Amino acid sequence: MAIRNIRELGDDILRKKCREVKEINDRTKDLIEDMLDTMYEANGVGLAAPQVGILKRIVVIDIGEGPVVLINPEILETSGEQTGGEGCLSVPGKIAEVTRPDYVKVKALDEEMNPFEIEGTELMARALCHEIDHLEGKMYVDIANGPIMDLEDYEEAESEEE
Repeated sequence: MAIRNIRELGDDILRKKCREVKEINDRTKDLIEDMLDTMYEANGVGLAAPQVGILKRIVVIDIGEGPVVLINPEILETSGEQTGGEGCLSVPGKIAEVTRPDYVKVKALDEEMNPFEIEGTELMARALCHEIDHLEGKMYVDIANGPIMDLEDYEEAESEEE
C-alpha cells in the first residue's frame, strides 16, 4: 500500500484522544495496511493510528510473531512489573527507562469487527500498553523513570553496567 509520515513528539495530534471505530470500510482497511507497511519500513514493533495523523482507535503490533491488528483495544487486566528501555517511532533516536506491567490482557476487535482477547507478557505486554497509551494521547516520555536519552548514550550506559 503506502508508507505514511510518522508524526513526531511536539505534533498536537499525538496528544489527542482517539475516536472509537464504529465500522470497517475500505478506507479503514487501507489505513491498517498502510500502518503495517509504515511500521515495518521504520523497523518498529508497534504503531498507533494517531502516529500517522488519524484519530481512530487502531493499533498494529508485531514483536516478531506476525502482525496483530487491534481495533478499539481496551486493557482488561494487568499484573507484575517490568522496567526496561523503551523507544517510540514518534520520538526517533531516543530511549528511556519505563516501568510497565509484565502481563497484560486486552480485548479488541479484529479487521472484521469480531471481538477477541489477547494476552501478552514481556515485550508484547510493553507494546500493548505503549500503543494503547497513544490512543489516549499519552506517550512514554510522560512516564519515563529518568531522562530521555539518545539511543547511543543509552546503549553505552547499559554496556558500562554489565
